[in-house]
Amino acid sequence: MASILIVDDDAPIRTVLRAILEEDGHQIREAANGQIGLTLYREAPADLVITDILMPERDGMEVTLALTQEFLDARVIAMTGATGDQNFLNVAKLFGARRVIQKPFTPDVIRRVVRFTLEH
Repeated sequence: MASILIVDDDAPIRTVLRAILEEDGHQIREAANGQIGLTLYREAPADLVITDILMPERDGMEVTLALTQEFLDARVIAMTGATGDQNFLNVAKLFGARRVIQKPFTPDVIRRVVRFTLEH
């Protein structure tokens, strides 16, 4: 299947995403912050990046913008647990995220969004 890079400072979120996506046959790499995520992607680009927006050491907005500027075919899904304001997700789209997800999410939502993003 696809190679997917998960960038999130919350280890339990990375663990849940890894379990869901590996069950579907994807190869997963993880990064605990945006700087590590960018380094991993630059070393070996992934088919898809799923990044949290609010993180230390380069947030998801910076990751999304850097990836989509450096790699025109980069596919990024941005997600956030920030509530009450959709502004983060709207800005992530402007920065190049193909899809956005509000936390908490269900396994079905993750699978659907990943499948759609990989196909388009």
